[in-house]
This record gives sequence, C-alpha cells and structure tokens, in this order.
Amino acid sequence: MGLRFIDWIWQVKGSLALAPEQSGDDAFDKLAPLFRQTGTSHERTNDTLTFRKKDPAAQDKMSVFDSGVLQIEKGAAGSVLRYRLSSRILMFCFLAPLLFLGFAQLTIALNKFEKPTTEASEKSAKKDVVIPLNPIDKALGAPAPEKPKKRRARTRKARVPRLRPLMSSRRSSPLSMSSDEFSKTG
Repeated sequence: MGLRFIDWIWQVKGSLALAPEQSGDDAFDKLAPLFRQTGTSHERTNDTLTFRKKDPAAQDKMSVFDSGVLQIEKGAAGSVLRYRLSSRILMFCFLAPLLFLGFAQLTIALNKFEKPTTEASEKSAKKDVVIPLNPIDKALGAPAPEKPKKRRARTRKARVPRLRPLMSSRRSSPLSMSSDEFSKTG
C-alpha cells in the first residue's frame, strides 16, 4: 500500500473546462495575480505553470498550497485546465488528532503505572490524620477541628427538618371559617 491511497488528504487534483474562445495564455494571464505574491515563485513554460510558495502571507488567496502544477490540455471538446496542488497544512490537519490521541494514550499508561502508589497513599490517608490548627485560630482560642467522621454525623442530624403546622389547630382553613370568625381575624 503506497501513499497514493492517502495522498488525497494533502493533494488537490481536478480539472476545469475553459471557455471555447479562451486561449491558454489568456487563462494564465487571469491567474497571474495569484502568483505575484511575496514568497511565491512560479515558472511558465508553454501550457504549464509550476509554482512554489515559501512562507506565504496570510492574505494570500492560495496560502494553503505549498506547490502545484497547472496545465492546459487541448481536447476535442475544448481546452481544459488541469491542476494538481499540494499542501502541508492539510496534511497537518489530518495528523493533528493523532497527536492528541498519543497524549491520551500516554496519560492512560501513566495512570496505570502510578495506580499502586495512589492505593498505598489512600491506605495511609485512612489513618487518623490530625488537622493542624491555623496559628490565628490558636491565638483567638478556637477549638481544634473535629475529625471528619464526627462532622458528617453531625451535619446529617442537623439536616432533619422540623415540621411546623401551617395554621393553628383551631382554624383549619379560611374556607371552613364562619363569617364572624373571619371578620375577627382581620
């Protein structure tokens, strides 16, 4: 398997039919401004134009392509412009995800390698750890922090809501009151 099966990623090939009255010289003259950019060198021989770009400007309309060949062929149906352009940028766009996949695989391998050390540190962390008191808290006479287990139990008990009746037991709702009782509440 050669590169010809994947070269379509960074190679652009195609053809374009020219107008019947347009000659090869006219077509290349219309394309000439594209090749008069800084960093672009081109050579024109008969019906072939070859170009190369080195460090093209961002404003260059053909800055994506590094090199290419434009050729005019005359056929029975008329003249045809055939082009073959190559681009390193398109190849890098194709290969960039492979870089990120490599980082992901490296991270997975490092996590597997470091896993025994994290398990050992978790075992040592399960032992009673004394949380140091801030020097300012010591100076102010604050009590030492509680152990995490006691703190969790206390917060669970504090979260139990106390139920309060919405209305007093004498009056169940304003709808069940008589008009006299309702006017007294006013």
